[in-house]
Amino acid sequence: MDGEEAAALAERLLAGDRRALARAITLVESTRADHREAARALLSRLPPREPAALRVGLSGTPGVGKSSFIEALGLRLAEAGGRLAVLAVDPSSARSGGSILGDKTRMERLARAPGVFIRPSPSQAALGGVGRRTRETILVVEAWGAETVIVETVGVGQSETLVAEMTDVFVLLLAPAGGDELQGVKRGVMEMADLILVNKADGGLEAAAMRTRADYAGALRLMRRKAGDPEGFPSAACVSALTGKGLDEAWADVLRLAAARREGGAFAARRRAQAERWFAEAIETGLLARLAADPALSARRGALARAVGEGRVAPDVAAEALLDEIGALGRRG
Repeated sequence: MDGEEAAALAERLLAGDRRALARAITLVESTRADHREAARALLSRLPPREPAALRVGLSGTPGVGKSSFIEALGLRLAEAGGRLAVLAVDPSSARSGGSILGDKTRMERLARAPGVFIRPSPSQAALGGVGRRTRETILVVEAWGAETVIVETVGVGQSETLVAEMTDVFVLLLAPAGGDELQGVKRGVMEMADLILVNKADGGLEAAAMRTRADYAGALRLMRRKAGDPEGFPSAACVSALTGKGLDEAWADVLRLAAARREGGAFAARRRAQAERWFAEAIETGLLARLAADPALSARRGALARAVGEGRVAPDVAAEALLDEIGALGRRG
């Protein structure tokens, strides 16, 4: 894709063309060298969205009903107008690299709603519960016109906090359970969560959901409130994707928190910090890619790795030696 084609695709995307949106996401998610170059050309032509869209991260334990929750909430947002994008990350097979990508099927009604775009993407073994190119995809759907972007992660784990580092509000969805479940959720995820929502608060599970909410509310009182956040956050509440109970109130809490952060400057500061972190990660990823592409350096890396594995060289010493060689090549170049 040359410069003119990238400019044409960007123009169609900014005009709200859904086919251009799908094409653009395919480009940014691809690992092919020519597609990566085209994706960079496209992204450079996308202006920052003003006003900034609201990015909401959603994680939760397996079987908690993340897709059902997103569909129920998304249908409400669609009825209110505006554009919604849902980026659902599915786990990739460690053996084949493939993913089922079934979230769009599970959110069938929402997928048909006007102004809604759902994109299931493979995690490609990336840590953090998100895909390797989720950040770029967020920029693309915002250029398309999405006013709200929901990023659904693979599922709760020790590395699931990464989604909180690319969104404005982080929601943790949990199921009614006892104390064992409370112990099972990692403290790091709890500390990053802005709202904890206990789903399936209906029928015979409603009482259990209320008890679980009380347990988490007690745990949250031990957490330090984030600077600039209004009183009452982080919070815990009960919702039901089946009946709709608590959904409007939960979304009102998301909007109230986001508004407070915008007014106090925390929203913009958070975005700046996220962009700088993304920049640092991009440098690291690029360096590793160039290291792998250089035959001499790749061979040297392999030799040092074997030496480390055999205990002949300490890992830090080997890493420093390889970095020195990379630096020497850069100075000669």
